[in-house]
Formats: sequence, C-alpha cells, structure tokens
Amino acid sequence: MSAERVLVVPRALVPDQAAWYGLRRAGLAELLAVVKTNGRFEPRAEMERDPEYKQIIPYLVLRDDERYFLMQRTRAGGDARLFERWSIGVGGHLNPGDADLQGGLAREWREELVADFQPDFDPVALLNDETTEVGAVHLGVVCLADAAGRAVRVRETDKLIGSFVPPVEVAAVADHLETWSQLVFEALESGALMPSRPSRR
Repeated sequence: MSAERVLVVPRALVPDQAAWYGLRRAGLAELLAVVKTNGRFEPRAEMERDPEYKQIIPYLVLRDDERYFLMQRTRAGGDARLFERWSIGVGGHLNPGDADLQGGLAREWREELVADFQPDFDPVALLNDETTEVGAVHLGVVCLADAAGRAVRVRETDKLIGSFVPPVEVAAVADHLETWSQLVFEALESGALMPSRPSRR
C-alpha cells in the first residue's frame, strides 16, 4: 500500500467540512466540482492517518429491478477487518490512471465483476461516517446502476461470493453489512434514494 497514490480533497472543501453522518444529496454537485478543481493524488499510507483530507471513494450499488447484488468477503481477502462482512457496494480508491470518478468506477467494475456490459454510473448522494478511524478519512460518492436483467458475477471467487438477491435477503444479513452498505440499503428501502433507470448500454 505504501506506493499507492489515491485521490484526496482537503476536508475544508467538503460540504460542511464533513461534519455530518450518513447520506446526503445536498452538496453532491459541489463536491464533484471540488474533486475536479482541487483533487490531488497523495500517498495512501499517509492519507490513512491524516483526517485533514478525505479520500474519495466511488461506491456503486448494482441492482436488477428490485434485487441487489449482494457480496460477501471471504477470509482470502486482504483486509482482516472485512472478513465475512457483507456488502452491496462495489468501489475503491481512485488512482492516477483513472481519468475521473467515472473512470475509476469503470476500472473497479472490470476488476471486481464479470459482465458483458458496463452500465451508466449515476451519482446520487454523498456518504460519510466519522464514527470510525477508517470513516474519518474517506468520503463516498454513491452511484446507482441497474443490470436490467443481464448476468453479473464476481471475478475473484476466492475472495468474494455474490449474486442478485431480493431485499429480504439483504435485510437478513443487515447486522453483518459493512457500515456504508447498511446506510445505503436503509436509504434505498425507505425511498430516500431513487434507483437508477435501467441502462442497456
């Protein structure tokens, strides 16, 4: 991780200096503009310990109509904190080779999933959790997409399992979801976030 450089923005330029918890639509356009004008790539190892910056993480929730693409991380994954945790989000850090947030999500899509299509990625909200050391240095940009009936599977089957499941199956593992996934799932099921329109690109 020491050599990796990741996209960050100064906390002072994040809407309300990131002094809020959960999801919010307000400030999304402003944050995306800040990323374009003030985002820069810094060593990840340093940024993980510096709360004056927020690492920008695109976080894609993939659905197929009402179903969610639900994944579970196995013990073969690299981060012990995430062993056997469930997630409805695909995403990761943005690196210098990514043209922008959309480019980073496209790379993550290719790295994490196997599909014969790439959907439109629709940014819908910001996601923040200052209650943990990890959350304090990251800021999510939630994107939604719809598989529109097309097949999707996980690529690294030794590290992940995943499939489309109805909301009741996500709710059944809600206590074991990653925090960001818990927040997004609750917002979607409550109607606070509208799902993407299907894209057949």
